[in-house]
Order: sequence, then structure tokens, then C-alpha cells
Amino acid sequence: MRQVAIYGKGGIGKSTTTQNLTSGLATMGKKIMVVGCDPKADSTRLLLGGLAQKSVLDTLREEGEDVELSSILKDGFGKIRCVESGGPEPGVGCAGRGIITSINMLEQLGAYTDDLDYVFYDVLGDVVCGGFAMPMREGKAQEIYIVASGEMMALYAANNISKGILKYAKSGGIRLGGIICNSRKVANEYELLDAFAKELGSQLIHFVPRSPMVTKAEINKQTVIEFDPKADQAEEYRELARKIDGNDMFIVPKPMSQEKLEEILMEHGLTDL
Repeated sequence: MRQVAIYGKGGIGKSTTTQNLTSGLATMGKKIMVVGCDPKADSTRLLLGGLAQKSVLDTLREEGEDVELSSILKDGFGKIRCVESGGPEPGVGCAGRGIITSINMLEQLGAYTDDLDYVFYDVLGDVVCGGFAMPMREGKAQEIYIVASGEMMALYAANNISKGILKYAKSGGIRLGGIICNSRKVANEYELLDAFAKELGSQLIHFVPRSPMVTKAEINKQTVIEFDPKADQAEEYRELARKIDGNDMFIVPKPMSQEKLEEILMEHGLTDL
């Protein structure tokens, strides 16, 4: 079983990328569980055709500790098993704690079955607190992929996440598998992301082009592969899935200084610093 965490700046498209990627893996016959690690509980919406289940934390609040696995885990597109950690009530508590509680409960209830090929963790935003770093810190995820674009703040966040990977790689087996570009059509975006990944010692594993097909599919509460499997964008996600499945380049990243990051940005034509 390969356990994979997807990180990246808030709003960069982690959940969209994760759901389309796992749909691609499912069409390859892989058995997958997706654990949404975001208080919005929308990491599996496209796989389930809408917000079709209660989060783990909501279920615990309503039903107490005696929870059945079937009440927090639902099958979605391609038999992908879907779980949402959820979060605390607004203004109360730490959202990161929801991740810890959820993963511990999934383990207790036997969700990590031997027939799974992949478990994906779709993790909120930047690595800014221990709760969100939990899949790294506790060794739940061995592979990390960072979703980024050619925008400065997306790369700043990606570099910051690499610092977190470096920290926890010293005490565990986690490694960076690569950078996934979720394109924003920034000038020289491919060259910028490729240079950024190489500076970390990693790879740009796939460049996902921007496409209105993604929005059309999301409006219909589906992944692109389910909505229009013959679309060019569906093939992009299937190609990403094939690259992830065949990836053998896992490294401890070498985060760069702010000065070096800005140097790379300037070198590739981004001048809005």
C-alpha cells in the first residue's frame, strides 16, 4: 500500500487535482482510499457526486465514540473509498486535530485494508502547524507531492512545504515524489516550475494545463474522467496517474533561501516581486 499526501498553497487546486488523479488511478484498476484533511470537507465531492457524507468529526459530535466505519466511509467513482476528516465548529478548537482524530479512528475501525493499493491524503494549505503536518510527522504518508503553479505565493508555499518534508525526513521515511503544476497560464510557467523542482533536487512530474473542462465537470459534481473520459484534459489526468504509479524518484528536498527563490522567479520572467 502506497500512502501519498498532496500538499500545496490554499486555493491552488489540490482537491481538484487529487480527485482527478485518483480517478485516473481507479481506471487503471487501482484500489484507493481518499482521506480529505480539510475542515471544508470537500476533498471527495467530485468523487461522490456532491457533499454526500458527514465528516468524521461531525459524526463523532452527533453519535459519540461508537461509530461504524460505514457511517464515515462511502464508495465513490471507481469504487474509491472516501472519507472527510472535517474540522471543529467555527472559532473553536484546532482544525489540525481533526486530521489526527480521523486517521486514528480509521485505523481503529480497520479502514486500512490489505487490498488497498493507495491511500491519498488531501491536506489543507501550507505546513504551518503540527496537525496539518501529521501525515508527514507520524509516517502515515511515505510519498509527498506538492501542487504548485507559476505564481510567486504558490512557489513560496511549495518551498515552505519542502522545509517541512526535510524536517520530518530526518526521523522517518517520507520523501518528495515531485511537483505537480496546476497551470495558471503564467508566462514561462513550465520552465519556471521545472527549474524550481530541479533546484529542490526533485522533478516536475507533470504539467496539468488549464482547461475550462475542469470547471464544467465540477459544476456537474464530477471529475473530468467521469464527465467526459474522451476529453484532452481527462487524458492529462490519466497521464499524471500513470506517472505517479510508475514514479521511482523519491528524494529528501533541498529547500532554497528566499533570495534563491526570487532569483529563479526573476530569471524566468516573473517580475511582480
